[in-house]
Amino acid sequence: MTHLILINFKTYKEATAEKALEIAKSLAKIKSNKYTIAVAPSLLTIKEVAQKTSLTVFSQHTDNIGLGSNTGRIPADELKGIGVKGTILNHSERKIPSKYLKEIIEICKSKKLKTVVCASSISEIKKILQFNPDYLAYEPKEFIGGNISVTEAKPEVILKAAEIIKEINPRTRLLCGAGIHSKEDLGHALLLGADGVLIGHAVSKAKDPKKFLEAMLL
Repeated sequence: MTHLILINFKTYKEATAEKALEIAKSLAKIKSNKYTIAVAPSLLTIKEVAQKTSLTVFSQHTDNIGLGSNTGRIPADELKGIGVKGTILNHSERKIPSKYLKEIIEICKSKKLKTVVCASSISEIKKILQFNPDYLAYEPKEFIGGNISVTEAKPEVILKAAEIIKEINPRTRLLCGAGIHSKEDLGHALLLGADGVLIGHAVSKAKDPKKFLEAMLL
């Protein structure tokens, strides 16, 4: 089974509008048998990226609704229909109440969309594991968006997260987020028990995203 490298474009100016497809096409040229490279473009660019590249595409959010009388919402049915393969949920910038998070995960499972659910504390990890997500992305909030990775500053919390997942729900795979920006960070995350990483600005805002990511994957 390959390790997941999920790159969140957020709405960085370097990765929105026409730049989103440019970055995605360049990343799609990276060939690896060890890693699955996936991207989470902005809502306004996700269809184009999903349909014009070979990358695995995740949405940055999904709502607990179906198709119908809804305004400004993101239904799993439509994501599936345009070729999206999964979704990020409960990111620190888009928290979801537990009741709705459980519903969304169940909807996504029924549509065969992979779920990457974010958690910022050990207590939140324990709660989320009860909902059976495909991946749990652990991102201690103090390291999100920074240049010091959690694998460097607090490797013990990644070990703890891996232990808890193995104990409570071993079917869920662990992703490491928060400050991941080098091949050392990636290597440490995998050694600590993670099955991949969730990356934000390090790749999206890099001068040459393809070259940057290739250097991380060595």
